This record gives sequence, C-alpha cells and structure tokens, in this order.
Amino acid sequence: MQLISGPLTSFDADRPAVTVPVGRRDLATPTWQAVAADGRAFSCAAPAPLRAGDTVFETANARYVLSQEEEPVVEVSLALAPSAAAGVGWAFGNEHLPLCAEPNRLLAPDEPAVRQLLERLRIPYRTGNAVFRPGRFSRGGAPPAATVPGK
Repeated sequence: MQLISGPLTSFDADRPAVTVPVGRRDLATPTWQAVAADGRAFSCAAPAPLRAGDTVFETANARYVLSQEEEPVVEVSLALAPSAAAGVGWAFGNEHLPLCAEPNRLLAPDEPAVRQLLERLRIPYRTGNAVFRPGRFSRGGAPPAATVPGK
C-alpha cells in the first residue's frame, strides 16, 4: 500500500494519469484508503484534506490523480421561474440541507430528507449519479460534464 502524505508539488504532467477514485466524504477528511484504476492501493494520512485533481504519486510510467466519485443525487432543473428557484434554495438552507447550484440545475444528495422536501414543495426532480460538491454555486458558463439519467 502506497502512503500519501499530501499532494505532489512537482511531477511530470506529460505522464499518463491514473485515476484514484475517492468518495466525497472521504475526500473531505485527511485520512482514507482507496484503490487506483490500475489496482494500486493507497492510504492517505495527510495533515489536511486533499482535493480532486491533486497528483499524489508518480512512477516512471504514470502519475496518480485523485478523482471524486459520483454519488446518488437528485437534480432540479432550473427551467423554472427565478422566484421558484430562489424558494427552493431558501428551503434547502432553512432545512440545513447541502445544495450545489449549476447554470441549469440544482443538485443535492439523494437522501430521504431531500426527497421529502422537494415532494412537499411539489418541485419535480430526477435521480441519477453525479459528482456532488456541496456549497458550489456557479454564476454561469457550462455545467460540469456529469449527466443524470431520467427518473
């Protein structure tokens, strides 16, 4: 098992990247274990949490890059009135539920409290899998390249 103590400050960016998938909750902590796409095992014991995109290990043939795993989410389309979107945001905040706003959709973890809130508000939603980054609020531009299949 390869020990990670932090991101590499110097590495060869031209080497092929091998993904080290890590769950959102694990990535938010300084200690976790993961297995890279090529089967190499990693154990992290860093002084602070690392980030998706960090290069954490390098060999003569590859570099190992952290990637946040997709997780079950609910998606609310922002093809609704601005006041309704604002109301949804307020309701999530009032319930202390995590939310991510992208240019065309709102994302939240697929949890019973989230579904109950949206059903109570009569807000249509779809379920699927995507990388969820709580508290990220886009002000425009293209959304990340994650897709959510229909409900």
